[in-house]
Amino acid sequence: MATAVAHAKNLSIAPRKVRLVADLIRGKKVPEARAILEYTLKRSALPLRKLLDSAVANAENAAAEKHDRLDTDEMVVALITVDQGLTLKRWRAMPRGRGVRIRKRRSHVSIRISGGERAPKASAKAKTKE
Repeated sequence: MATAVAHAKNLSIAPRKVRLVADLIRGKKVPEARAILEYTLKRSALPLRKLLDSAVANAENAAAEKHDRLDTDEMVVALITVDQGLTLKRWRAMPRGRGVRIRKRRSHVSIRISGGERAPKASAKAKTKE
């Protein structure tokens, strides 16, 4: 069973908002997840789509190095985690000389896809039987 991983660090969207979209694609097959992300009207849908495409490309490159053929359409989003990244702290002026802290939150997103059928290699024994 093939697996591939991709990471996005310091995505400038709050983790709480990214998790809403990540929950939509967890456990789905890759083509279905792409379709969901294409028609989701959230700002985090585009970075997650790019991350999913990166994971698929990583899987294809790993299979190409081993001279295997891999069907990425059968792969499933096995794991997607959204963690909190750096928080930028800013100040905003308020009435009566006060200042209020503004926290600009960032996210770290990891995605792992797994599954997919590897096409069997033609071994020497199989060639002699033919």
